Amino acid sequence: MSFSDDIKALRQECLLSQEAFAKELGVSFATVNRWETGKTQPTYKALRTIKEYCVKNNVKFDIDTNIERGNANG
Repeated sequence: MSFSDDIKALRQECLLSQEAFAKELGVSFATVNRWETGKTQPTYKALRTIKEYCVKNNVKFDIDTNIERGNANG
């Protein structure tokens, strides 16, 4: 499963639209859309924000696996 699939599954598990998920993370709708379509990868800062969101909302998401895969830039 690719990171784009993982991030989409995470968002859907939280029952959020791309727009609502983006707002929760403090990024634009376009950013979430590009992550989900595989056009871009989140930065390490964005991955930390996603991890914090998951911890805060008790959502399981193995962000460390995505980092190890090299699926982040910057």
